[in-house]
Amino acid sequence: MKKNNFISGTIISTISIVLVKMMGMLYVIPFYSIVGSQGGALYSYAYQLYLLFLGVSSAGIPNAISKVISEYNSTGKLEAKTRAYYVGKKIISYISIVAFILLFVFAEELATIYLGKITGGNTPEDAAFVIRCVSFAVLIIPHLSVTKGYLQGHQVFAPSSVANLLEQVVRIFIILAGSFLAYKVFDSSLSIAVGIAVSGAFFGGLVAYLYLRKKIKKYQKELDLNKNLKKDNISNKEITKKIISYAVPFVIINIVVDIYNIVDSVLILNTLTSLGYVAEDVEFIASCISTWGSKICMVVNAIAMGMTISLIPSIVEAYSTKNIESLNKRVNEALQMVFYIALPLAIGISILSTPIWTIFYNTNAYGGSILKVTIFGAMLGNIAMILSVTLQGMNKYKYVYSLNIIGSLVNAILDVPLMILFNKLNLPAYYGASTATIIGYSTSIILGLKFVNQEKNINYKETLIVILKSLIPALSMTIILLILNHFLPFNLYKRLDSFIIIIIDAIVGGFIFIFISFKLELPQKIFGKEYLNKIIKKLTFGKLKID
Repeated sequence: MKKNNFISGTIISTISIVLVKMMGMLYVIPFYSIVGSQGGALYSYAYQLYLLFLGVSSAGIPNAISKVISEYNSTGKLEAKTRAYYVGKKIISYISIVAFILLFVFAEELATIYLGKITGGNTPEDAAFVIRCVSFAVLIIPHLSVTKGYLQGHQVFAPSSVANLLEQVVRIFIILAGSFLAYKVFDSSLSIAVGIAVSGAFFGGLVAYLYLRKKIKKYQKELDLNKNLKKDNISNKEITKKIISYAVPFVIINIVVDIYNIVDSVLILNTLTSLGYVAEDVEFIASCISTWGSKICMVVNAIAMGMTISLIPSIVEAYSTKNIESLNKRVNEALQMVFYIALPLAIGISILSTPIWTIFYNTNAYGGSILKVTIFGAMLGNIAMILSVTLQGMNKYKYVYSLNIIGSLVNAILDVPLMILFNKLNLPAYYGASTATIIGYSTSIILGLKFVNQEKNINYKETLIVILKSLIPALSMTIILLILNHFLPFNLYKRLDSFIIIIIDAIVGGFIFIFISFKLELPQKIFGKEYLNKIIKKLTFGKLKID
């Protein structure tokens, strides 16, 4: 796979995901104003459990399908490649049905465990109702993911990108229209309003899946969907074993991460309660860290997600053909791009945490303070994701387990002690939870870099140079923005003022970072002059280019 093709696929995927995540960010403004912080907490409980069971129901099969398709494609097994798609769909059908039944039937028990000893906020009964509403999405989303994995395994990204946008539009429409009509027009309970909102995941997934099914027919030639293909000497049993063997690492990782997220929320809920925080504040802080702060962090997370979609097929191809040089390039390109793009975004969001929170969720004593720190955890999580995907593509699953499990354990072990420590230092206790997350991801990154280098002797020298050089425009931007904001006469707790300061900082900060970056030739190094010139020529109608 050529560098330009890899970067093009990355750009297409990233733009799509960024648009989807931007929509996912923006809808929370009206939704949060409809259901309030209590409804937001209720939404958070159901959504985290849904993600856990979605990970189980998907069972890593979408990623496994992408990997199997890439592998069979590179070895000319065209008929087996097509059968692998249908075998994967059959497997995921059984698993998703079981996951749905478990989530629906045991909703009350799960809600009771989740809420723990909190009193005065949402009830387990309300949480159970919302959990049951979202459980139906488990029946359709895995099928959608498998279809995306099939297309991505062929390095066909456009249909999946459109499907992502379509899914999000439908989901957001149901979230906003459903919750507003139920709660504000028909005066239904808060749990019913939130229950209707979370059902948007099912309907959005259904529409997107039907769209992709139609699009697959259009791409028959590219996908080699010819019924007359000579049957390969590979049995369905062999294909099933291969898919399951590839899927198992993904599902273990997903389960570990999702279970930790739930445990993290439970630990935060109970620890803050023990430290004297009132129920309303406890629920808000926990939901902010687990869900609502994460919505804003989506912009940063989308970068790594876009890259990993393109990275999986390219790594599998390089590894299966023993092209170590190509593997080295792909890994370093991904690390360089994610750091170069995510760093200024994370810094900017941290500096503007209060005005950003004000715009999204209105004024709150905790929101901006939490976002200021959690955004850096999101950035480090992106880097850890790149390394995890790299090891998966190399079939080094024991290392994938190690870096994810050890990172999560470090995080979990430090959660409570750091919250207690920060509280004794008269600092916000929830900073302890965010700090534990940062340390956990840092541990995963260190292990990931070591494991990748250990296996294929990947040279990180150029990446280290890019990282160090990226700190120069990043620090310059930080200093200037802090000085600038000190003199700007705006009220950070008013939405209009917050919007103005965000625009000013984005323009000034973006200009500083990009200007210094080009002087240091960072974009030229990371993206390549040829590809940058193509973009610049299009944006300037052919008037400008890089020498």
